[in-house]
Amino acid sequence: RDFNERCAQCSEVNWGLTDGGRFYCRTCHNVTERTREVVNTDVIPNARIQTISKGLRNKEKTGEGWEWYVCEGFQLVLKKQAEALEALGVCPQMKDEILCNFWRRYLQKSQQAYCNRPVGEAVKALSVCDSSTDVDSEPERPSLLHLLSLSESDGDLQTDCSFASSTGKVSESTSVCSGSVDGSLYLMRNRKEKLRMSMPMTLSFCYMALLWLREPMTLSDLLRFVVEGHIPYLNVYQHFPEKMKLYGLDLKIFCVESWPVYEEVYSKMLELAAFLDLPRFPDITDSCFLHPDMLCMKYLMEVNLPDELHNWTCRVVKKICIGEADFLTLTPGNKSTRKVKYDVLAAAVIVVVLKLLFLLDDHYEWLLSDFAAERNKNNKEGGPYFEFKKWYKVIKCSLDVEQKKLDEERAKYQWRCEKPLFYSVKKKSKVLRRRQMVVNLQNQFGKLCGSVRPAERPNPSSFQLSWSEENTDGTCFHGHSLRGILQEKSGLLTAINPDYWLCTVKLCTEKLCGHLAHYREVDFPQSYHFVLRLFSFLLRIQPSYIHEEVCVIEHKLFNKKLCKKPKYNTDLRK
Repeated sequence: RDFNERCAQCSEVNWGLTDGGRFYCRTCHNVTERTREVVNTDVIPNARIQTISKGLRNKEKTGEGWEWYVCEGFQLVLKKQAEALEALGVCPQMKDEILCNFWRRYLQKSQQAYCNRPVGEAVKALSVCDSSTDVDSEPERPSLLHLLSLSESDGDLQTDCSFASSTGKVSESTSVCSGSVDGSLYLMRNRKEKLRMSMPMTLSFCYMALLWLREPMTLSDLLRFVVEGHIPYLNVYQHFPEKMKLYGLDLKIFCVESWPVYEEVYSKMLELAAFLDLPRFPDITDSCFLHPDMLCMKYLMEVNLPDELHNWTCRVVKKICIGEADFLTLTPGNKSTRKVKYDVLAAAVIVVVLKLLFLLDDHYEWLLSDFAAERNKNNKEGGPYFEFKKWYKVIKCSLDVEQKKLDEERAKYQWRCEKPLFYSVKKKSKVLRRRQMVVNLQNQFGKLCGSVRPAERPNPSSFQLSWSEENTDGTCFHGHSLRGILQEKSGLLTAINPDYWLCTVKLCTEKLCGHLAHYREVDFPQSYHFVLRLFSFLLRIQPSYIHEEVCVIEHKLFNKKLCKKPKYNTDLRK
């Protein structure tokens, strides 16, 4: 009579007691781990049961591991990612203050915790705020974010961190098709459910916290650090405690066999910020790293372009008002403002400046380059004139080498986790022996075929391409001058080139399309494509995303000319 929960199998409330004191359903004969607890039966025989024992962590007698929930797994992933970001130099308050609060708010908004009654059936409901297990005393609710706010060892994690197992409803031990309690239920939920937690969403959480703190790390940097292995994401479940067993459907949830996609992580971040009802983010001012002027300076250095180009990027940013705080700052839920991808925006500004000065039509830039080469032969004063052709050859050689190296690393990547997975103590020794045998065979075959051992993981760096002005081979163009392509007009330096070609005359307005412009390599000059390919490599995104941003900037820059109606002579009209 005291146990009124519905059965996880048939949803009926018709319980009986086994000889061992456990509850079983008289309708479907499902046996749960809940037991009746008798306090001091020697003193009060045949007394009425007052409490129902739920247990902090029900450990299986067979050594199968602890009961845990899917959200606990994501909680651990977020903790590991936040610690890795702190090791990279991110502000220490990110984990305990920012990410922690975001995660709490997400669990409350999704009604998984911090609510009167989590939605769903008995197994689905993680009753963090459920009624007390003891009628005489109400225990204090444990910290839901124990994983994020504390730096405990794995041993502490196994006994203390579980909000779902310690105070929630525990179903029949572990799902038959997954190691977690609710693994099968998690995947059976309605796919239209808003923002169901996933591995890409963990990166969205991290980027949202970085953006809130205005950390000097763009989304492309974050995803690159993930691919390089500095931030746990691929095979992250190898960091799970040994008692948190993963198998079956759990691997489908936590096992990632694809690289994170920029657009997916970014769109999920925007949805998360709106779903959590977050206020306007801190302003992105001209002193922030994410400001276009700052990022343009960084990318100009990385792609080995002259420092003088920074003045031109600043002029473009100021001209079209994309450096204002209201434009750059994220306001969740405001559909009237266009969301800014800071790294893509800065790269697009540089591309527009290169088109303004060099045209990039596979003809004019080579003429300017030949002119600069002639001037450099007779130039004995000041820095050398910038030669586009020479820059192209140097960058193309370096880009091809780096791109080949990246492609080889991705092709050779071992998607299988180095840490073997075993699901019981009985199988542990067998799995470890088999894994050691595989490693030994790989080493022996490697020696026979003379394969080179994989290089060690590179140290994290904000720059993928580095150039030094101390080099005597002339491969650094930072100090080169743009005098050969500029002229002074009305006290301002302007480009000798009077022409400009637009990537598109009209932006796409189709809602179903989702893109403002489309890109096909065959439709554009090779010089333009090369510049897009260069920034595509640096940002690890498709060239079409940069091209789309270039089109938007061009329409802002030449808005008056595009909107200007042609004048017709009335005498010539028919």
